Amino acid sequence: MKLARIETDDGILTGEYDDGTVTVDGDEYKLGEDATLRAPCEPGTFYCIGRNFAEKIDQMDYDIPEIPDWFIKPAVSLHPPEQPIEYPDWTEELTYAGELAAVIDEECTDLDGEDEVKDVLRGWTILNDLDALDQERRTARKAFDGSAPLGPVIETDLDPRDIEIETHISGEKRQDATTDWMIFDPYEALAFLSERYTFKPGDVISFGSPANPGLIEPGDDIEIWYEGIGRLKNTVVES
Repeated sequence: MKLARIETDDGILTGEYDDGTVTVDGDEYKLGEDATLRAPCEPGTFYCIGRNFAEKIDQMDYDIPEIPDWFIKPAVSLHPPEQPIEYPDWTEELTYAGELAAVIDEECTDLDGEDEVKDVLRGWTILNDLDALDQERRTARKAFDGSAPLGPVIETDLDPRDIEIETHISGEKRQDATTDWMIFDPYEALAFLSERYTFKPGDVISFGSPANPGLIEPGDDIEIWYEGIGRLKNTVVES
């Protein structure tokens, strides 16, 4: 099942998504007519795994990590699908990263193994980890307002292993991979982080990006596709 969060005349609602229609308690809302798509959850925190694809490690000449390598984005990083991304005026090198992301459904910590992880998940969605490469250190590069476009939906029934990934920038394919290339399995990585953090409902854990050559500029259309979830789309505009 796909869950979508929408803005309507009746407020912000969450319901089942099917082919442009969201059903909430029997009422149907048409996207673009009587509903606007919002980010599918409201994370208090984004926990982002880096250096998790062997191809990207080779591309960037990184060492292979022995344990997951992660960083944090704050709640203000959230950005909705299909809404313009303003190019920050303090960077000249902005790039993207199409990432699989898990959404937490209940408060939890210190999870032991795949079964316990599955019990606390709402489902899976897509994150675009925007990165201002010319800034120093990860927080300055990645943890700014709107740096985490998320969506378009949460898929509740998905095996995250060995699903296909593509990212197109203004029609040009920039990423083409599979989650089978991950160094750390999503369930393994999430359990590892739960030893250190208490996750809250709506929190997002993402699992890194395959190789992503090239920058983005105002006017570029970004389309990130994950098999079984859908397409996260945004357009970059001037600040």
